[in-house]
Amino acid sequence: MTKLIQLSDEELVSLYQYGNDKAFDVLLNRHKKRLYSYILFIVKNDERAEDLFQETFIKAIMTIKQGRYTETGKFASWILCIAHNQIIDSFRQGKTESNVFSNEDDERDWLNDTNLTDTTIEDQIIANQIQEDIRTLINYLPANQQQMIHLRYYNDLSFREIAEITGISINTALGRTRYAILNLRRLVEEKHLILTID
Repeated sequence: MTKLIQLSDEELVSLYQYGNDKAFDVLLNRHKKRLYSYILFIVKNDERAEDLFQETFIKAIMTIKQGRYTETGKFASWILCIAHNQIIDSFRQGKTESNVFSNEDDERDWLNDTNLTDTTIEDQIIANQIQEDIRTLINYLPANQQQMIHLRYYNDLSFREIAEITGISINTALGRTRYAILNLRRLVEEKHLILTID
């Protein structure tokens, strides 16, 4: 298993195609946190997110096992694209509930990792408050801009990958992200927040 962990996604997919089930376990473990967080971000419901997460990996398994997986880039983008399509299908079928979006349980650090620097408890408290403020501000953005922020900054995807996953052009992805950032800046000014640590 240790040796499998060192392999690339594409090598693991290839091994899985030839019957090595442990290779897919490594792929699942490598991508599950990012994938689940993306799904939950969109559907805003834990139970539905879990269902869609399972459906996404079942579809991926079937595609790979049937020999229909083609290496066109990164596995991570491919699996996120499947998840995106599953979410759209779910919305079309009316299976999702509309809940208020909340980032409260998200442990991602929007700013620099303060564990890598010499910080005081006060610095950490301030950094935590900044992260909380950013999460709150994101809730004020239109859904498509929230999605761009999440894909670009939470999932660290390129604009090309975002375009492929969401089915929009690169220019649209760039535009939505730009407007999201401009709107966040405006919200910061309106709410008189200070998002920097001196």
